[in-house]
Amino acid sequence: MMRLGAVLAAFPALPLAEYLALARDVEARGYHTAWAGETAGGDAITLMTLLASQTQRIGVASGVIPIQTRSPIILGMSAATLAHVAPGRISLGLGVSSRIIVEQWHGVPFHAGLGQIREAVQIIRMTAAGERVNFEGKFYRLKNFKLTAPPPSTPPKIVLAALGPEMLELAGEIADGVLLNWIPPEAVPASITHLEAGTRRAGRTLDGFEIAGFIRTTVTDQPETARAGLARDITGYAIVDAYASFFRGVGYADEMTAINTAWKAGDRSGAVREVSPRVLDGLGVVGDEKFCRERFAEYARAGLTMPVVLPYVPEGVDRAASLRRTLGAFP
Repeated sequence: MMRLGAVLAAFPALPLAEYLALARDVEARGYHTAWAGETAGGDAITLMTLLASQTQRIGVASGVIPIQTRSPIILGMSAATLAHVAPGRISLGLGVSSRIIVEQWHGVPFHAGLGQIREAVQIIRMTAAGERVNFEGKFYRLKNFKLTAPPPSTPPKIVLAALGPEMLELAGEIADGVLLNWIPPEAVPASITHLEAGTRRAGRTLDGFEIAGFIRTTVTDQPETARAGLARDITGYAIVDAYASFFRGVGYADEMTAINTAWKAGDRSGAVREVSPRVLDGLGVVGDEKFCRERFAEYARAGLTMPVVLPYVPEGVDRAASLRRTLGAFP
């Protein structure tokens, strides 16, 4: 049986009691890990705390926290605290976010390079392990921090969100896993090649390394409604340079050009119409239970160790019912 993850980011769209019941149901169904995202809704640490405290076995991961919006000391303290709450179950998913989120929303400097996340991961691990943190780097200069609480018996795992070759190689080099996003199964092997290059630099292999991937999924008998919504979501990513470059690299160059041309001309609806059926088929999984399970099996064969169900709820659909049906179709 393939290991599966589930994104449980519906809080506060669902009442708290329903959200926690959904988490317990996901655990009972045999999902391996519950993921809590963070953009502008619920914050990931609070959601992870709720999930960890209301379950007994399922892994709990952030997917993902930007390293620029919290200090690495705070991230290390949070990870250590969660690892005490749920020993052996915590994974800290980290990413570099975007200039809009970091600079405009949070008002802190944005650095696009890999150096900051390399330094942050080192400091987070030192902090969570209870080491005295003295660090002189390009991005962080820290003196004499040390946890007063004992470190957790099982350290939290570090998972890096990655799209391009450099971040994939960094994940292979320094992390315990990687989180892929908006990726068709046909592109997974190329990402794994870059991960392997990173592990070779560190003198290790991918044995025990988690290769997770968020997959927008709607289990439905009316796929066109969900596909129309996904086209709008894809457009929102396609106009971001990093994602546009990634989508071009996985075979959607013509569509990226058409989408961005229409968008820059002010034709928002026209941009959405340029999201072709093959892009929708590649980046989303929409259909009945049998179709969705078969598509997830393709992702597992392509090399994901953990396909992650990211439930997509179309507009005008009962949210709770849609979430239950989509998550209930697996494992």
